[in-house]
This record gives sequence, structure tokens and C-alpha cells, in this order.
Amino acid sequence: MPLKTLRGASRSLRVAEFCSVTNVSSSLQIELVPCLRDNYAYLLHDVDTGTVGVVDPSMAMPIIDALSRKNLNLTYILNTHHHHDHTGGNAELKARYGAKSVKARYRTGYQLGLASKNEPYPSLAHRQVIGSGIDKDRIPGIDIVLNDGDKWMFAGHEVHVIETPGHTRGHISFYFPSSAAIFTGDTLFSLSCGKLFEGTPEQMLSSLQRIMSLPDDTNIYCGHEYTLSNSKFALSIEPKNEALQSYAAHVTHLHNKGLPTIPTTLKKEKACNPFLRTTSSEIRQALNIPADANAAEALGVIRQAKDNF
Repeated sequence: MPLKTLRGASRSLRVAEFCSVTNVSSSLQIELVPCLRDNYAYLLHDVDTGTVGVVDPSMAMPIIDALSRKNLNLTYILNTHHHHDHTGGNAELKARYGAKSVKARYRTGYQLGLASKNEPYPSLAHRQVIGSGIDKDRIPGIDIVLNDGDKWMFAGHEVHVIETPGHTRGHISFYFPSSAAIFTGDTLFSLSCGKLFEGTPEQMLSSLQRIMSLPDDTNIYCGHEYTLSNSKFALSIEPKNEALQSYAAHVTHLHNKGLPTIPTTLKKEKACNPFLRTTSSEIRQALNIPADANAAEALGVIRQAKDNF
């Protein structure tokens, strides 16, 4: 199958026309779409109903190309946080695919009708752009706001909204339990976590712990292809970690072939990601973290070291 570079993606990642599609359940497919230099957006396609969503569209054109290639229409836009490299395509995609332009009144929970005794999971038809209630004034074109603990249905697939602040104060993640998939935006990367632009180490630790509480076989779909550079940092502070050594070699192999390293799995990240391994004596020794420092303090030191790496 010929490899191609998706139009609009300035990086050289090659994606086979269908090699980036993951069948995560009997009907839900996830397709990775490279955007900008190293961003990933994700198309969610329920093949039974034809419902299509996109997570974190940095720009419109790569999404339009991917939809056109399969003759699909766009139903939902899901944003994990407000940064432009995750929302830059909202306005054009919303205009092109005919969403209602009238915004909802930012209601949540029972007021919105996301969950009720008579209709636990109502349709959000014609309400296309979905994001965090905390970020409702910073996400372009937002129609529906979701907050921590909200649940809704994407074409029959239950979606749990998990508040994951740290990178930004309003960051959320979208967890599809029946499909063992979570979209973590810029909270959790393979072998790293997001920079603390608006949050604290304590907030990031809490967010990562919530993700770590999910089943080990959960597939993690993050917002950027940073894994190769992340692996170099991780090896610099935990060089004796054999699981990390093996994974880093695999990441290098994929990179050399121009292939994505995402999705990763929670099990793999627990074994290799230094931000999930704050108790590692090797990491603490490498960064001179006191033995009595708590996990949040250790995470802060690791994050600072990564920022300066």
C-alpha cells in the first residue's frame, strides 16, 4: 500500500492510507491525522451509524482531506483544551460541515440533559463543538461544555469526561471505556507529560494519577509526536530501565521509517514514563531529588529537568 504525506502536515511523517486506522471496537475506528509540525488530530468513525468526530483539529485542511478520502461528513469536534494548535481548525470545520451557529447557554450536567433518569444519554445533534466548561470562553465556536464526571454517547459509545488540569487549567480528557481508549491531549504523552503552563505539579500529578487508575490495556492517544525526544530524556535519567531501553529502540525504529509511535498503552507508560515513575530511586538519584520528597515535588523537579533538556 503506498505511503502518503497528508496535505497540510508540514512534518515528514508518512501515513499509509489506512495504516493509521485502529479498530478499537466492533464499530469504532480511530484514524490518526498529522497536523502542523508534530500535532495529532484523531478522526473517530462509527461505521454502523456513520457518525464522525475529530479530536483536537489543529487546522482544517488535513481533516477535510481525511474526510474526503472516505466520503465522510463531520458530526462533532472535541477539544481537550483551548490552545490554538488543538482548536485552530474549529471555525472552518464547523462552517464547512453545517453545525448550528447558535451557541448553547453553557449548561452542564442535568441542566444540559447529559444525564437524566428518563434519557441518560441524549443526542447532541447540531451541537458540534465540545469542550471544557472551564475553557468555554477560550475554545472557538464552542456549543456544548462538558465538565468532570459528565458522560455522553458518541454513536452508542459511552464517553467519560475526566478533568486533567496541569498543562492548562481547563484541560479535559475523553475516555471511551468500551473501546479501551483515552484522548489525553497535552496532559500525558508517551514518555512525558505536558508543560505546566497554567497549572502546578500537584495538579498534574493528580491528573496523571487519574489516568493511571484506568485499566493497563488502555490505549493512549496524545496530542503530539514527541516520543523520540522524550525517550532521550527518559534514558538520561533512568538508563538502567530495561523496559525503557526496549521501548526507546522500538521508537527509534518507527521514527526511522516515518511511522507514528502513537497510540501507546498505559501499561507501557507505567513501565517507562518518568512522570509516572516519581518513586524510582534511579530517577531520584539522577536528579538529586531527596528521598523524602513527595511525588508532586519529584514531578516538579522532573518537569523542570525536561524543560531544560
